[in-house]
Formats: sequence, structure tokens, C-alpha cells
Amino acid sequence: MKKILMLLCTAFMIFLITACGGDAEESASGNEEGSSSGNSDTSEEQVELRMSWWGSQGRHDMTKEVITLYEKQNPHVKITTEFTGFDGYFEKMAAQAAGSNLPDIMQQNFGEFVNQYAAQNLLTDLAPFVEDGTIDLEGTDEGTIDSGKVEGKLVGIPTGTNAMATIYNPKIFEEAGVEPPTHDWTWEDYQTMAQEIHDATGKYGTRLLEPGNHFEYYLREQGEKLFNEDGTGLGYEGDQLLVDYFTRNKEMIDSDLMPSYDIISQIKGLEDELITRGEAATDLTSWSNQIGSLQDAAGTPLEMVMLPGENNDRGMYLKPSMLWSISENSEHKEEAAKFISFFTNATEVFEIIGTDRGVPIDSDVREELAPILSEGDQQVYEYIEYVGKNSTPADTNFPSDAAEVLQTLVNIDELVMYGELTPEEGSEQFRKDAENILAK
Repeated sequence: MKKILMLLCTAFMIFLITACGGDAEESASGNEEGSSSGNSDTSEEQVELRMSWWGSQGRHDMTKEVITLYEKQNPHVKITTEFTGFDGYFEKMAAQAAGSNLPDIMQQNFGEFVNQYAAQNLLTDLAPFVEDGTIDLEGTDEGTIDSGKVEGKLVGIPTGTNAMATIYNPKIFEEAGVEPPTHDWTWEDYQTMAQEIHDATGKYGTRLLEPGNHFEYYLREQGEKLFNEDGTGLGYEGDQLLVDYFTRNKEMIDSDLMPSYDIISQIKGLEDELITRGEAATDLTSWSNQIGSLQDAAGTPLEMVMLPGENNDRGMYLKPSMLWSISENSEHKEEAAKFISFFTNATEVFEIIGTDRGVPIDSDVREELAPILSEGDQQVYEYIEYVGKNSTPADTNFPSDAAEVLQTLVNIDELVMYGELTPEEGSEQFRKDAENILAK
């Protein structure tokens, strides 16, 4: 087992995806007042839980406020916190996994990462806690619950519902005299719009895409999948789709319509994105739950539509924003499960966090919040409702080596964008490397 965990640690530290939002690594202890406030009944055994998550500074602050609320209502519980930006989060988790020291409660990422942890038996089966009512999912539909399962085992409770989005700055479009995108725009529209924005303003038309998310989306839009059904190989035939993906992005970088990796590497978290600085008109790398943080940082209203593509209703999907999981090494699984149930079902939690972790999965919570939603949260609710009606189910067949495959794609994408490989060479190299990884 130790050897497996060490391999996991090594794999995660080498192969890391850049995704759904984050900033520089931080750490903090939990609320120091929790054990002495609220109910004075101290008859219950004192319990200390460790909890980890990634996100923006706004998410950190809101989550700590929720923890303070929970500690006041449950004075026998003390929660210490460990939070970072997305970059570095899974490296830290892998190191803790190697030492059998994962936090009791951890924020997990749907897809490649949660599948990898589940494959190593590092996550607790949450089904017994649902069955006995410790985790209340009464108001949650089965499809949402199933999104937290890996090989039939419930290893995560979705924090909320989320979707990829094109976030854009209406002021830049108005300044350029260019019509903003709509839900039915195409890849040709996308490239033309970026050119017109750049010609009129000198700004980037869009941000550099993230191949781990966007190539998968592009495949889905074309009726293909990244992985085959049993996760033993790639799910699409031939390399032309990846050649096309590489070629478009390379052309846009060479024309200054989107920034290079050199520019992107200097971004210091979600609040520092090009769209928040007014340097790019659109950002296709964001998720619906991030628009609030982006608007706050930008200081101006932003809008969002679906990703481009003639078949974008086939490419788009709803997914868990994140998942709450309990580590198998936790000594306080029931108390951890109680906290997850609180975070999922307490209306006051979402009064604090809004849609930062997605639209609540509990129907009663959504109904209670509807009359008091902020304008930004209403924007997210409406977008998720639209995507829900114009999408297909998310792919779940991520093999345990998916993180390594996707990091390989990122590495090759960088070489192609720098001109060290042609799109054809990059596509061929990715297939070769990916199939070698999946054949292990």
C-alpha cells in the first residue's frame, strides 16, 4: 500500500491540471472561538476535524464564515482549515495521502482526480451515511447523487451544480462596436469576433484555452469522447480533431488574438485574470460559479453564454462544481458526514456563499433562496437552467491515469503553441504518449 501511495504522490506532483479557478497557496487555522460560543452543552466528546479546499480569497473567507457558524451550533466540534489555490492543491493532497494523513473533509474535483483517489481506496463510501440520514439528500435528484459515484461507490457529495461558460465584458464589445456572443455562436464566429475586438481596441479577443477542458469539450461537440468506455485508450479515431484544435489556437496566438503561455503564466489567481484587468474581451476557461468573483475583481458587470460550436448543446454538460469527500483515514467519519450534510442543506450556508460552489443541489434550498438571490446569483441560476436544457450528460469514464494523460496534453499543447511541434506532430505525439500511459 505504501508503494501505491508513493506512486500516487509522485504522479500527482508531476501531473497537475490547471482548471476551474484558484490563486496563490495559503494556509490558515480554523475559527479559534468555535468551542466556546453558541450552545454551552459540553457533554458531547470534543472532536477536531481537518478540512481542505482550493479557491479564491473570497471563497476562503466565505468558507471560514460557514465553519464559524457550524462551530457555534456544534460547540463540541473544532475545524482546522487548509486551503490553497487550485495550483498546488493536489500536490499537497498527494503528499498527505502518501503519509496516510489526508484531511477528514476534503474538496475533490469531479473527473480525473476523484477517480484516481477512489481507485486507490483513499475515500470513504458515503452511502451508509446517506442511508441512515446522517447526510440528508432527500431533496437531491438521483442524477446529481450519481455524479459523486465512482464504480458504483458514493465517494463525493456535490457542492453544487456548475457548467463551463464563456464570460465576456460587454463594455469592451461596446467600445469595439462588435456584437457580443450569444448561446448559438460558432467557432468561426469566435475567431472573427476575436479579430474584430483586437483590430478595434488592441486588446485580446479571448484568453488562451485550457486543453484539458476545451479539447474534451471540442470532442464532445463533434460526437466523440476523450477516453473509450473502459478507459483503456483514447475514445476518438484519427488525429484530425486535435490537429484542428491546435491549429486554431496557434493561429490566434500568432495574430495576437489570444495571449501566449508566457502571459498566462504570470496570472496570479482568479482575481488577476485578463478579463478582470480589462485586457481580454472573453474568457472561455471560467465556470459559471466564478462569475461573481470575476465581476467583483473587474469592478464591472460581466455576462456569460455557452461555449461556441455548431453543436454546442452536445458539447455542453452540467457537472458538480466540486465534491465533498471524507478520507478513509479519518477517525471521525460520522462528524465529518454531519458537517457535509450541514453544508449541503442549510439555507444560511448559501446565504453566505451564494453560488460560489455552484447552484445548491437541494431543491428546498433553491426554493427558499429564490426570492432573495442577488443579481449575480440570479445570473448563475438562469444560466444553469439554460445549460440544463441544452446539454448532454457529463462523461464519467475517466480512468485512474486520466490526470497523467491530461497533463501530457497540456505539455504538448505548450510545445505546439511555442512552435516547437507542428499541430500534426503534437497530435501524433499525444496519441502515442496517452496510449502508453493507459496501457500501463
